[in-house]
Amino acid sequence: MNAVTTRGALLAALACVLVGGSFTANSVLGDYPYAGGQFLRYALACLLLVPLAGRGAAARLRSLPPRLWARLALLAAVGMVGFNLAVLAAERTAEPAVPGVFVGCTPVVVAVLVPLLDGRRPQRAVLYGASAVAVGAFTVQGWGRTDGVGIAFSLCALVGEVGFAVLAVPVLRPLGPRLLSATVCGVAAVESAAAGLLLDGSAWLRRPDGVEATALLWQAVVVTVIGFVCWYMGMQRIGAERATLFSGLIPVAAACTAPLVGTGSYGAAQAVGSALVGAGVALGSGALSVPAGLRRFRAALPERGCSSTAAEPDALVDAPNR
Repeated sequence: MNAVTTRGALLAALACVLVGGSFTANSVLGDYPYAGGQFLRYALACLLLVPLAGRGAAARLRSLPPRLWARLALLAAVGMVGFNLAVLAAERTAEPAVPGVFVGCTPVVVAVLVPLLDGRRPQRAVLYGASAVAVGAFTVQGWGRTDGVGIAFSLCALVGEVGFAVLAVPVLRPLGPRLLSATVCGVAAVESAAAGLLLDGSAWLRRPDGVEATALLWQAVVVTVIGFVCWYMGMQRIGAERATLFSGLIPVAAACTAPLVGTGSYGAAQAVGSALVGAGVALGSGALSVPAGLRRFRAALPERGCSSTAAEPDALVDAPNR
């Protein structure tokens, strides 16, 4: 991995760790109106992100064609508002591990779907790595009680997580990570307000108490502002297929932080699952692959008929420029 891909991998990993560690904040918002909480979270995040969007942000937004605006609206509806609503609905009749297992399959779906949309074949290493990540996520979380409704909403959560990565690909280049994050947060805030008025009427929004306000502030500033920007910066550098591999770190981070607040334990199954996730990420992201310069050097040895000691200095000098 070169410096660009390493930086992208670290950014994607940080984003997913922040999301995984935020489950504690989610647990204290069970009594707060869903749509109102989403509105406050995304509206505050949008206000914080706008100054970071960079010069010419308004011009870039005006230049977007209608089809990309429609994609942004779908990204916010499916990958943000819809995803959170699906998880909440699934957990009414299913244990939290069930939607977690479905969402853990996201790397496999993205590893197949993104190449097909680009008209190319899936990369074998990425697909193998994604499969290991999915198995590791399942091992960390296990399986829980559920019914048909819980499975259906868990499947919707999977669709939302896939959409959050796939739908962003065409708009990431023209907008960039910061402006894209600010825009989708603004759109998601509007969609949340509309959903709240339609579903809950005047009760869709109320003043949060101290604990709820702290949780919403954490979600807005840490998970959304920092997490979204890091996620899209990472995806910009390593692509959606490899970035999504790091979503396997979400259940790992949740399992590691659960004992700190007394909501779970970290045992042998979590350790094995974490190792599988780590191995899958390393395999799919290319961290375990042999550098291209070294592969060419090894391939050239039989043709040159020289020893490795004699040929190595030249090959190493040339490698960084290839």
